[in-house]
Amino acid sequence: MQWVRNLILVGLAIVSYLLILAWQKDYGAVPPAPTAAVAPAAVPAGSDLPGAPAAPVANSDIPPAPSAAGPLPVTAVQPLSTGLVKVRTDVLDVTIDPQGGDIVNVALPGYTRTVTSEEPFHLLENSPQRVFVAQSGLIGANGPDARPEGRPLYQAQKNSWQLQPGQQELKVDLKFADAAGVEIHKIYTFSAGHYDVKVAYEVINRSTQPWRGSLYGQLKRDNTEDPSKNHQGMMGMSTYLGAAWGTPDKTFNKLQFKNFVDEPLNQTVKGGWTAIVQHYFVTAWVPSASTANQLTSRQSADQRFHFIGFTTPEFVVPAGQQQQVAATFYAGPKVQDKLKHLAPGLELTVDYGWLWFIGQILFWLLKTIHALVGNWGWAIIGLTVTVKALFFPLSAKSYKSMANMRRVTPELQRIKEQFGADRQKMSVEMMALYKRENINPVAGCLPILIQMPVFLALYWVLMESVELRHAPWLLWINDLAAMDPYFVLPLLMGATMYGQQMLNPQPTDPMQAKVLRMMPIMFTVFMLWFPSGLVLYWVVNNTLSIIQQAIITRQIEAAAKKA
Repeated sequence: MQWVRNLILVGLAIVSYLLILAWQKDYGAVPPAPTAAVAPAAVPAGSDLPGAPAAPVANSDIPPAPSAAGPLPVTAVQPLSTGLVKVRTDVLDVTIDPQGGDIVNVALPGYTRTVTSEEPFHLLENSPQRVFVAQSGLIGANGPDARPEGRPLYQAQKNSWQLQPGQQELKVDLKFADAAGVEIHKIYTFSAGHYDVKVAYEVINRSTQPWRGSLYGQLKRDNTEDPSKNHQGMMGMSTYLGAAWGTPDKTFNKLQFKNFVDEPLNQTVKGGWTAIVQHYFVTAWVPSASTANQLTSRQSADQRFHFIGFTTPEFVVPAGQQQQVAATFYAGPKVQDKLKHLAPGLELTVDYGWLWFIGQILFWLLKTIHALVGNWGWAIIGLTVTVKALFFPLSAKSYKSMANMRRVTPELQRIKEQFGADRQKMSVEMMALYKRENINPVAGCLPILIQMPVFLALYWVLMESVELRHAPWLLWINDLAAMDPYFVLPLLMGATMYGQQMLNPQPTDPMQAKVLRMMPIMFTVFMLWFPSGLVLYWVVNNTLSIIQQAIITRQIEAAAKKA
């Protein structure tokens, strides 16, 4: 029955390799934009406005007026300042374009671009290298973003705003007015320590007619690669880059960019959210949970840009009155505690794969240990010890079985040599030996199978958790989410795996023995480009296994000598 154990070990290697292939397939790099197929009812080139809750006019992404009344005449007031508006808080550096009032750049001071640089990571930007912006506005019968002459030019009191130390909230008020007497304030509210921003539109109707419009918010992104992914050589991991959305009934859904044409999002739900997800970071729009919002996705006519967002129902501001409508914008790290309070399911953008329920437990343990030791490397070691302790009874059973198998290996070899020509007789004699020595040859396999889901879940946790990004441990390990630059940990992992193998009973079949000796080499090659945090887990786990297995083996061999 030695072949069962060997088969499981080979299967573990195959599973590891398939895990890499599956990750690449599911979360691979963004495919190039198609050149032939065009999304049905795609918006015209050069226009970023979404469709409206009503059916769009042919060849236009501008929705028809909700009523027979025509739109009010709008004439932009010349703003006092026309430059970009800069806003800085303790966690966000934001750039707002007065033309439309869109967020065209978001830098995160708490997250550097690389582990060795001081330049903040840019989550959103509008440059020749990459276009990723957050747009919002008012469309519909009287919405200024639906004007034939283009989007409104807002007026700001100043071009530079900063949240001061001790200040909890900062409001940035952008103003637009038309000749009919309608004044619109686009108000960004930033809070200390928060990556979510409230975006409110206050419509003050001083005209003689009711004002009608709808709020939309959307994310616009091109086909460039994920700037936050790890580049780790030929076997580096490519995490998911694409859209996501949630509703009260189905809180988390993925929509890959390549599916924007064939599977466009178009649902009207109460509340909901839309987002673009990348490695470690997420950007999202969360409309009001009390309104029935239309969630949509589409591709630009030239297929260069992807849009995903929401549109609220039409609201009416009677003449002489004012009304406010708002949504929440988030741009920052995928920290579950921050995301789960914004919308149901948004925290699931931290994707632990199909073993997410185990991954969540492991991450909770990892975070709890980190709160005690203050270093993610030591937290991984603490997690390894904890998991090893939880599986101690199963491991002990497995190692006892292996030790007993090792003890009777000479007898197994004798049986093979004596009855090698008669397979049936050899099997009968081996089973008789197992029964006489009270050995279950399969007992050592079950614990390995039970622990495999834990190993796989931990893989997702260490790959997806932004807390480990640029997190140092010791000496040269300055980023637990990146590969070991000197390959020391992978080589140690291979050495400990070989040491553990030497404590196991050796196969009597020369071919099986050869395959088994190749396992440490195969796993070492796999681990060369894996995150150092994951390899650290394997090194510690193997070391603890060697200690436990060596103690049990000596106890059993000593008991056999006394007998």
